[in-house]
Amino acid sequence: MRRFGRTMATAALAVAVVGGTAGWASGDSQRVVTGPPPGTAAWRAETVSGRALPDPATATPHEVTRFFAGLDEAARRELVRSHPLVVGNLDGAPLPLRYEANRLAIAATGEARHAPLGAPDRQILAFDPRGRGQIAEVFGDLEHAAHVSVIVPGSDNDATRHDARREPAGGPAGMARALRAAAGDSTAVIAWVGYTTPVGVGLDAADGRLAEAGAPRLARFTAGLDAVGAPDPVLFCHSYGSVVCGLAAQHTDATDIVAFGSPGMRADTAAALRTGARVWAARGPSDWIADVPNVEFAGVGHGSDPASAAFGARRVPAADVRGHTGYFAAGSQSLAAFAAIAAGEVR
Repeated sequence: MRRFGRTMATAALAVAVVGGTAGWASGDSQRVVTGPPPGTAAWRAETVSGRALPDPATATPHEVTRFFAGLDEAARRELVRSHPLVVGNLDGAPLPLRYEANRLAIAATGEARHAPLGAPDRQILAFDPRGRGQIAEVFGDLEHAAHVSVIVPGSDNDATRHDARREPAGGPAGMARALRAAAGDSTAVIAWVGYTTPVGVGLDAADGRLAEAGAPRLARFTAGLDAVGAPDPVLFCHSYGSVVCGLAAQHTDATDIVAFGSPGMRADTAAALRTGARVWAARGPSDWIADVPNVEFAGVGHGSDPASAAFGARRVPAADVRGHTGYFAAGSQSLAAFAAIAAGEVR
């Protein structure tokens, strides 16, 4: 009975937090955008030299890579021209083709809010205009990088807001730029907003629905990097993005998983993530995420605090981090530590 009482008290506290009494704000329930990209039906209906095209929903990234390896340059270019949304989002397709396809897809939307993403100097590795929009952007030379990192963000990020200049190094693109500058030219960094994120920190941020939809997409994305010969990545997982990373951990080939500003990873311990990656955690002293109860009850809450000693993650110094989004601030202890992890300098 005593244990039951503690459980009910914890659940009540979690509900109170979600209701907005301990630092959480209201948020809108989001419709999950998932599955293969727009244009898939037309892609499936086409052939090349009598060969069926790889199904975006079922072909593995390695199968996609082998398919493109068997095409001449003219056939590749024709697929980009005819099916830009599919090629641009097809994990395992050659990187230059995906960049080119996404420039075409962005231009084809005709929307001013997306136009900046189509600039010639931007390397857009994925672009899906459905819903609020999803995107992956590369900073650095992914084709020749010795090290690769992927930023997995939390709430309020989408195709148009991932590079919003809300604050320096605060959004996914800003984090990626800061990390690459600190880690050096041999490291490529990807800002991956490839799932439907929560808006605000209401019920969507408190339950696992969006993370459960996003985790397979993250796992497939990392498999696509492997298929084109990129190094095994480091995952930097912020806030609700750490919930996505926790659910995807055992299905990725990441060398390291870094959770920061995390409400939990849907696991009691680092070992429970069942990953061969090294697991790291950071939380700044003024990060409001510390006020969120680390529980999981009836689907609400995300479990143990990754920054606690009991969780068993390696600690990242973060004593000078300000707020919830200051982990990549120039000169901070956390950015220096993140850069060392990203560049493979920590053993």
